[in-house]
This record gives sequence, structure tokens and C-alpha cells, in this order.
Amino acid sequence: MGDFIPDESAPSPVKEALKAKLREDLLRALQELEPREREILELRYGLKDGHPRTLKEVATQFDITRERVRQLELKALEKLKYPARQRSLRYLYSLLLSEE
Repeated sequence: MGDFIPDESAPSPVKEALKAKLREDLLRALQELEPREREILELRYGLKDGHPRTLKEVATQFDITRERVRQLELKALEKLKYPARQRSLRYLYSLLLSEE
């Protein structure tokens, strides 16, 4: 009988597939950046370890000013703003949110 009762605590297979696709598309987009730009975004948004870093923390790691980190972050984000990529990522993200 227990085989027919859905486990509400188990992650939804659809949600997990959407997360995987979103992550794959995001990583593909990040590969188009310069290595330093990519690393700055990964650190600032905690993309690798889930722990976002402050401008100061990133600046210390790269031995540059916080303002320079901010400039490089904005430059990298601008490179990711291609309309087709934005639509794809936004669509996947909206599907993911609708599964919650």
C-alpha cells in the first residue's frame, strides 16, 4: 500500500530535471566569459558552493579594489544579456518556480 502513496518529502522528478537543465544552461553561458569574469560571478553569487561572497571578499582574493570587482561583475553580466539566452534561462526558471 505504501508504494501508492506519494512521498511529499521526496523531490519532484520534474523539478529536479528543471534544476539540472537550468544549471547546465547557466554553466554553458558562463563558459563564454573570460576566466576571471566567470570566477568573479561564481564567487559573488555562490554558484559553486552556495556561499555568495561580498565585494570585499572577492577583491581580497583577486588583490584588486572592490570597485574593480563591481566593474568586472557588471561587464560579465552584460555579456550574459543576449536576448535568446535570457529567454531560455527565464523560461526554465519560471517552470522551476511553478513546480514549487
